[in-house]
Amino acid sequence: MRLILLLVFVITSGIASVHAQHTPLHITQTELFDFVDELANGQIISINSAVKPYSRQQVYRWLMTANGNKNLSQRQQKQIEFYLKEFNFSSSDSLNPYRTSNLNLIKKWSKNTAVQVDQLGVFYKDALFSFAMKPIWGIDYRTNDSGSVRHFWGGIEAHATVGKNWSFYASLRDNSITEILAYPSYFTQEEGGNYKIGEGGRPGGDYSEMRGGVVYSWTWGDVALAKDHIQVGDNYHGSNILSGRSPSYAMIKLHVNPVKWFDFNYHHGWLVSEDVDSNASYWSTAGTYKEVFRPKYLATNLFTFIPWKGINFSLGNSIVYTDLGGPHAAYLIPIMFFKSIDHTLNHNVENQNSQMFVNMSIRKIKNLHVYGSLYLDEFKKDRITNDTLHNFWSGKAGFKLSNWPFKNVAITTEFTRTSPMTYKHTVAGLTYASNKFGLGHYLVDNSQEIYLALQWKPLARLYLKLDYNYAVHGDEYAYNFYSGYDATSIPFLENKTWDQSQIGFNATYEMLNNVFVKLYFTQTNTQGYDLNGYTAAEYLNHFTSPFYHGKLNTFGFSFNMGF
Repeated sequence: MRLILLLVFVITSGIASVHAQHTPLHITQTELFDFVDELANGQIISINSAVKPYSRQQVYRWLMTANGNKNLSQRQQKQIEFYLKEFNFSSSDSLNPYRTSNLNLIKKWSKNTAVQVDQLGVFYKDALFSFAMKPIWGIDYRTNDSGSVRHFWGGIEAHATVGKNWSFYASLRDNSITEILAYPSYFTQEEGGNYKIGEGGRPGGDYSEMRGGVVYSWTWGDVALAKDHIQVGDNYHGSNILSGRSPSYAMIKLHVNPVKWFDFNYHHGWLVSEDVDSNASYWSTAGTYKEVFRPKYLATNLFTFIPWKGINFSLGNSIVYTDLGGPHAAYLIPIMFFKSIDHTLNHNVENQNSQMFVNMSIRKIKNLHVYGSLYLDEFKKDRITNDTLHNFWSGKAGFKLSNWPFKNVAITTEFTRTSPMTYKHTVAGLTYASNKFGLGHYLVDNSQEIYLALQWKPLARLYLKLDYNYAVHGDEYAYNFYSGYDATSIPFLENKTWDQSQIGFNATYEMLNNVFVKLYFTQTNTQGYDLNGYTAAEYLNHFTSPFYHGKLNTFGFSFNMGF
């Protein structure tokens, strides 16, 4: 902890005090992030979309940059005006924008406070301090021939700023679901949770998600102590670097953007191994056995270079490590190549689990975003020319064409391919996972996916999407050295253990800021296959919730306020 405090002190010492608050949004705010992406594709704003989430203050600046631009369509301009109703509160140039509103329920009682109807919250703002508190509530109901699933959630979120540099935020959400759709082994992009099964005799499970952080910001960067989700890697259907699908974990984050041509992101995370350390576990005085998990940490950085406007090239590396007596100072140095450090710290013993990755985002042609990412888990150059051996890697490539040739329409194509054993490790405490949920692509290793989407936004706040994806997973092998096979020689997708084809339609309308109603339909065909001594049913149960087994038409409805 002393090292952590020293790091924060060194970074923040001597930095000029300016209006530079930084309050992260959440990665599930997909409609907002999609609109930011649309503005960037239209070359109206410039963004680094390789790392999410964005901050409230950054989104406000992007909206103000785009506001009134002559290249905006009528729908886009109305969308910006709608978002500014919320994000004007993040402006450092004005006091509480809601205090004089006719929708402020306490307009006559307080100069700086508002209880706002259309923003569904309590807001306070003066020259030094701002505070917002909003309710979180939602329901998702879906039904098919397998039955029905109901997901309820509720809680509260708040964010505040103090002075010119400090930001605070928190979000607490309790969830109850009648059938668990996102166990760690399931191939799904549903949110992962740490479930309490059968609470109060109810079917399914309950879980709680607490996020929040303290952020110090300045004109060209910010540093945070937070517990949150992070996504790394350009994508429209699941990142293959850091997906953000696991339960949130505690971290130190650093972001610097000192010049237009360079952007840097780093975080050091305290992962949850769920790997019991028998030496540290003990019997309590009450006679119960207290199991203790092995400590597990993640350090990762991403250097983004912007040689020309519209071209972002990023490269970075990460390491999952344990058994070093706690967080190691070497991995708290943001700019390091962690694999080289590992060779020093673990000389002649089992190494830790290190990774490298690159990401490319190109928006040089107006309305077109071309992108790709490569994740390398284990790489040796002599395997490239050997047809019987392979490196452990995951690659993603795609493009999105927005507002051309038709206004308000976007087309997305994305392809992902991951070789066998990628994301796996021989040591349970070093897997690329937290709470057993993989940090990388949701299909894990030895898999392939194609994703197609057609979006139409006929009106501001109305989002329609038709999409298709086909996903397939090959042979499933454990990564060890005593099972009689070479992990580097397993052929890619030689056989199938599981596949799924899906056609989906979504209609979403944002009634008020962060208040959504959604109707959706999916037609899925999810199958398992007899292979390697396991039955099709065993693979299907392992990779998919029973709610989606076989050929099914699923209808769904959801309503939510807040994130």
